[in-house]
Amino acid sequence: MIASDWLMSLTNVGEIGEIMHLAKSGRLIVKLNAASAGIRAGELLVDGSGKRVGKVAELIGPVSAPYASVIPMTDRTARLIGTKIFSGGFAKTSRGRDRRSARRSR
Repeated sequence: MIASDWLMSLTNVGEIGEIMHLAKSGRLIVKLNAASAGIRAGELLVDGSGKRVGKVAELIGPVSAPYASVIPMTDRTARLIGTKIFSGGFAKTSRGRDRRSARRSR
């Protein structure tokens, strides 16, 4: 996929929230907005340039003003505070691929 096409699809999804702060546990706390109604645990989050920021661990707070606890995928978490966040879909697991390769080697 061409980068401009990917960014175009990213803007179609829309911003889902903003990183508020880093919790003592090391997770990022994201304040979700109205466009984030379909966010679920396990979903990847990306910044405006398409770089992976983290994976949603759980949704917290009241339904009317939800937050997400996010497991960061970078060591530079302090730089992310105040960053607008977008949905990046779900991570593909490699478990199925490992099982198939194990079968072939038998």
